[in-house]
Amino acid sequence: MQKSFVRGARAQTRAYSPAVITEGAGKIVWLAGHTGAVDDAGQSLAGDFDAQCRQTFRNIEKTLAEAGAKLADLVTMTVFLIDARHTTRMTELRTEILGKDFPASAAITVAGFAQPEMMIEIQAVAVVGR
Repeated sequence: MQKSFVRGARAQTRAYSPAVITEGAGKIVWLAGHTGAVDDAGQSLAGDFDAQCRQTFRNIEKTLAEAGAKLADLVTMTVFLIDARHTTRMTELRTEILGKDFPASAAITVAGFAQPEMMIEIQAVAVVGR
């Protein structure tokens, strides 16, 4: 599979691509919403946005691995945030976690989640080459 990115200065600073183009695509992995309100040991991360964001990406990474994929295979994601003020920090963390080739993305502020302690949820799609 070949994957290319439409880039722009603002998009790079905000850690997303306006578009991701895949050709000769193989398997598509549709990820349900992933959260990170508890760590790997089951301890609550309530009130700690950075920890929840990092845990959410770890949880996505685990699911992708089970599907034979990795974070680099993400082509789009929708990020749901409890507070718009977390958008910039989420971007910084996403840059740290994903590197330079970013999926297409949207960030949406929500009034609440299924669990009150949740601060972030990410739904995504990955494409794994043949």
